[in-house]
Amino acid sequence: MNIHEYQAKELLRQSGIPVQPGAVATTPAEAEAIAQQYGGAVVVKAQVHAGGRGKAGGVKLARTPAEARAAAERILGMSIKGLVVQRVLVAQAADIASEAYVGIIIDRASKRPVVMVSPAGGMDIEEVAASTPERIRRLAVDTRYGLQSFEAMELAFFLYPDVRQARAAARILRQLYNAFMEHGASLAEINPLVTTPAGDLVAVDAKISVDDNELERHPDLAALRDESAEAPSETEARRANLTFIKLEGNVGCVVNGAGLAMATMDLVKHYGGEPANFLDIGGSSNPDKVVSALRIITRDRAVRVILFNIFGGITRTDDVATGIVAAIRQSPLTVPIVIRLTGTNEEEAVRILAGAGLSAMTDMDEAVRAAVSLVGAGKAA
Repeated sequence: MNIHEYQAKELLRQSGIPVQPGAVATTPAEAEAIAQQYGGAVVVKAQVHAGGRGKAGGVKLARTPAEARAAAERILGMSIKGLVVQRVLVAQAADIASEAYVGIIIDRASKRPVVMVSPAGGMDIEEVAASTPERIRRLAVDTRYGLQSFEAMELAFFLYPDVRQARAAARILRQLYNAFMEHGASLAEINPLVTTPAGDLVAVDAKISVDDNELERHPDLAALRDESAEAPSETEARRANLTFIKLEGNVGCVVNGAGLAMATMDLVKHYGGEPANFLDIGGSSNPDKVVSALRIITRDRAVRVILFNIFGGITRTDDVATGIVAAIRQSPLTVPIVIRLTGTNEEEAVRILAGAGLSAMTDMDEAVRAAVSLVGAGKAA
């Protein structure tokens, strides 16, 4: 679960990290009033769960309250990557002498939190890693002991030669680590961590993503979810107990089981296609989940073919087939569908599909090749 910048900053503030002052506005008049309280220049920032806000025009510098109002008028209601901006953060503008990046992410290879720091703040860390990897320092943390003072100082000196600033940065790194662990985060970053002309360090931007598995233990964090700032397809999938992630391709995938879903997407790529999504219906045999899955995928205009890849173990393939038929009857498809079913009640599943004029394959490679070829042949609508 992603949370807004202003929410992430509040969590960091509670952890003792110095954060740029700011308040949230939902109207231009509120933005103007906040700017009047701060006096001087402010930054008006769109609050949506999407990157590239600045490039999209969602971040504006305002030197007066009137400019803050005008900036809020332009930003509120605009669409950034399909998400409508409903609130803005009005933050006191910071005098910037330098910018750095500090962040923590879960590394699946080492199965540890990894702290990353870079003096190239204000840039996408992926871009820095690709173009100048030597400007990033990483440290995998042993969670039995946490981020130790000497480890934090080593990272901090990579950012700042000045001892006072390095000590301040080390303290912030340890506070960020504590916040990361306390809130069950999968990502926590400050970009940029700004040095002021006076030499002080301030978090000007913040991002925190919370592992969904932690939300049951953190109802206070679950309450921060803003469904209006999420893609409608992801919200609907979560309510239907589906695991769904939107991707950039055109082969819509419906699979049961995360491992099979990953293997399916890999195979789609192998045969020259691009998956449009990760969608796992899980081990349930509830046909309603299949109906929901098809409704979500067909709503994506980028999808040019739908691929079902179902291996029936706990999942009953006849229930999946029933769901497919029900979904198509409710809303006829405008794109081709390729179905691979094998396993529990496979013969009954094939009979159900045949009754609706559909056929099923049993070979995974064959089904994926067929789906990709349909995209390449331009047979989809």
